[in-house]
Amino acid sequence: MSKNTQKKNFHPRNIHASGYDLKKLSAANPTLKQYLLITPAGTESIDFANPLAVLELNRSLLAHHYQINNWSIVKNSLCPPIPGRTDYVHYLADLLATDQEGNIPKGDKVRILDIGTGSSCIYPILGQRIYQWSFVATDIEEATLQHAQNTLKSNASLKRNVTLRLQPDKAHIFKDIILPGERFDAVLCNPPFFKSREDNWQKTTKKFNNLHRNKEQVPVQNFGGHPNELWCEGGERQFIRTMIYESMDYKNQLGWVTTLVSDKENLKPLISILEYHKAEKVEIIPMSQGNKTIRILAWKWA
Repeated sequence: MSKNTQKKNFHPRNIHASGYDLKKLSAANPTLKQYLLITPAGTESIDFANPLAVLELNRSLLAHHYQINNWSIVKNSLCPPIPGRTDYVHYLADLLATDQEGNIPKGDKVRILDIGTGSSCIYPILGQRIYQWSFVATDIEEATLQHAQNTLKSNASLKRNVTLRLQPDKAHIFKDIILPGERFDAVLCNPPFFKSREDNWQKTTKKFNNLHRNKEQVPVQNFGGHPNELWCEGGERQFIRTMIYESMDYKNQLGWVTTLVSDKENLKPLISILEYHKAEKVEIIPMSQGNKTIRILAWKWA
């Protein structure tokens, strides 16, 4: 068996914790074979610095583990790392279970709102396939949603259980998305991290140079990303701050509101806002994968 073992601290229910079975993944998506290589240690892997290799790996994972057909993303858009995205879904399930005497709620009666779904529509795909939840997925770009719709059309259960909605105003998150009388059990979000194009380039270049000794080599973001996926005015902190204040206006229609937080320095000021406005519950859930740690900030108003 060809297996690339990953020593990462994934969620206990994450099926990707034991690594990639490249033989099975290549069978599910034969295109992956052209990106396989042998590492210096003599094990089979792929070139994770190659965006095309990462894209084909994702297609393979979705086809083999989740029976997803014809998945693709808009050119140069964010290519989500499937194992990490799966972790978020599992931790969200655990959070929902705290309101159900420890039982994870499953089925299409559980409604989840995905903010900024992107052309990958990855959280609705994983949440529907793993827990059979239903989703409303939003984005600020119509072309992105049209591309995601193609994936839904190719997969019957996704088409039945995932609804796409355009956010017409970039300044808002929930306004014009949550309809009167509508309620969501939870919200999830992977917010833009950077404050601007320049901030993105500076931090990407610094990280790349720390990992590579060849300073003349041009930095490459192997997971891609369109501008609205990578940066917004005020960066991650301002985006989540807007989420918090707008969620107050819909507190009777929302259960747990959650978002990823990449920069730990953003946690304290965001939690201060939640405490000041008397959120009923606030949780910080760490997700550690290898040397990288990211957090889920979760709050509930009632």
